[in-house]
Amino acid sequence: MCGINGIIKFQPSSNESISEALNKMNQLIIHRGPDDDGSYIDNTTNFSIGMAMRRLSIIDLNTGKQPIFNEDKSIIIVFNGEIYNYKFLRVQLENEGVKFSTQSDTEVILKLYETKGESSFALLDGMYAFSIYDKTKSKLFIARDFFGEKPLYYFKDKDTFYWASELKSIISSLKSKPEISKTGLNLFFKLTYTPAPFTIYKNIFKLDANHYIEYNLETHEFSSHEINELSNEKQDITFKNATLKLNDLVMKSIESRSVSDVPLGTFLSGGVDSSIISLGLAKLSEKKIDTFSIGFDKASFNETEKSQLVAKLINSSHHEFILSEDDVKAHLDEILINFDEPFADSSALPTYLVAKKTRDFVKVALTGDGGDEVFGGYNKYYMGKLNAKYTHIIPEFLHHGIKPIFSKILSTKDDNRGKRFKLKKLINAINYDNENYWNIISLGFGSESSVLLKQSFSEEHALDYYKKAYGLNNPETLADYRAIDRHISLEGDLLVKVDRTSMLNSLECRAPFLNKGLWEFSNSLPDNYLLKGWNKKYILKEAFKHEFPEHFLDKSKKGFIVPVGDWLRSSLKQELETYLDTNFLEKQNIFNIDYVKKLVLNHLTGKEDNSYKVWTYYTFQKWYSIIYTS
Repeated sequence: MCGINGIIKFQPSSNESISEALNKMNQLIIHRGPDDDGSYIDNTTNFSIGMAMRRLSIIDLNTGKQPIFNEDKSIIIVFNGEIYNYKFLRVQLENEGVKFSTQSDTEVILKLYETKGESSFALLDGMYAFSIYDKTKSKLFIARDFFGEKPLYYFKDKDTFYWASELKSIISSLKSKPEISKTGLNLFFKLTYTPAPFTIYKNIFKLDANHYIEYNLETHEFSSHEINELSNEKQDITFKNATLKLNDLVMKSIESRSVSDVPLGTFLSGGVDSSIISLGLAKLSEKKIDTFSIGFDKASFNETEKSQLVAKLINSSHHEFILSEDDVKAHLDEILINFDEPFADSSALPTYLVAKKTRDFVKVALTGDGGDEVFGGYNKYYMGKLNAKYTHIIPEFLHHGIKPIFSKILSTKDDNRGKRFKLKKLINAINYDNENYWNIISLGFGSESSVLLKQSFSEEHALDYYKKAYGLNNPETLADYRAIDRHISLEGDLLVKVDRTSMLNSLECRAPFLNKGLWEFSNSLPDNYLLKGWNKKYILKEAFKHEFPEHFLDKSKKGFIVPVGDWLRSSLKQELETYLDTNFLEKQNIFNIDYVKKLVLNHLTGKEDNSYKVWTYYTFQKWYSIIYTS
């Protein structure tokens, strides 16, 4: 696990200037790789190129230093991530006569490319972002993994091309602070995050997951290409055989993701996904494994008894940490600032803290991330059914009449996300034009973002890019919903959260459910194998239910919910109120001031619970104040 950086200067530059720039970029991501660093610079008559990396040593501790070269040093790679099938691929290459000088997965990528070209990227099972400089073709290739577990940003102007694992490395290299992207801004306030290919900054982009860039160093033109093309064909398989095959696939994925030359453990929340991963690792391990969980001192948000039960079942060495508001507040700035752009998923706060505590014991942690997307585990997946039934029974004119009434009745004053909160969310998401699922995933201001933002910044149809790009203008099936989540919510929210919070603590997180083969398998099954009636993740639970107490996997779980709505009324109130200053808002010239003040003050006074919206506003203003006013 590492972080990578790179620069192309369109005119030859001195080694010293390139080296200085790379060192600066590298220093900003030292948390991603505190164990080692490396760089490579090449000056030609037409351009200069530099590549650098920081390394967190996990595999091949002795000979895995980067950059890595082929035999004649004409091809060079820097790599961030892990390739889980690298041993299998290495044996295949050795059988073809390929020689290796290290034991690392990085060299396997390099040799695969040398023998098979960029088509070899599709053979990789792992999480990665890497760049390969091929002198023989005068080309640069930059690739990102199937799900987008590892980040990759890039920027191009009239004389330079930058790429990096984190935005901060690029921002620090620019001559001036970039402007805010109108599209990125609207996506953030709709979704609470900004998915690829956009960022909050104008002209700085994220490489899409499952894509690679091919950059021509002679013309300085580049293009983006898909790595893996997926089939949507359904297979003819009985449910019983599917459960047996799934059990085998999951266990093999856990095994492949447990290869490490350093200690590893698991995050154990007590939910279906982390419980199965922890159980699988315990069964594969010859010694007692370490498991880690986190809880809150607010009783309604604390679910540690579930993780305790699983830890006892698998006989793990269990570490439990109970958090208070003060614990989170002490690290709040550090966590939010490290995202480099506004990010309002509040579960990032406990994720950071469990990663920080876990790093005291191990260097690698397996997680249950991706289980909901791969196997259909979210409540929102059957909201599509409810929307269809509701709109069939209730005429549209009647819905618009009763919606404000229900919204008022279901309003809450406290940040307690129970049944009333969920029912209100469902009613507000109802749509008669097949926009229901897009409304559901809009966790921030949704359609109200056009009221929040001044007309000069408002972009009502910011999500249209994704509807067109993925052919999902009218999502109606479970497969449609899961595809949207893979491209948008998973890449832009969950994986960003886990990568930044874990790497800030120099902890590598691996997600066995985020396996290309598992996604292809689940995608090939009938929808009712995944979602049977109201039973979510049906096939996954059936495949492992014999390992757990009866009905354990059927228990509901809240997830990493954090009472930020309460904190905004207490310890964060004073700071939040500074973001309501009229002079500040007028100078900023982004928001409709009257709307913002009413929204925030209604929350602060307890008139209504606006936790999601106010937290989203707060995280944006904290980021803005640091970047543009500090």
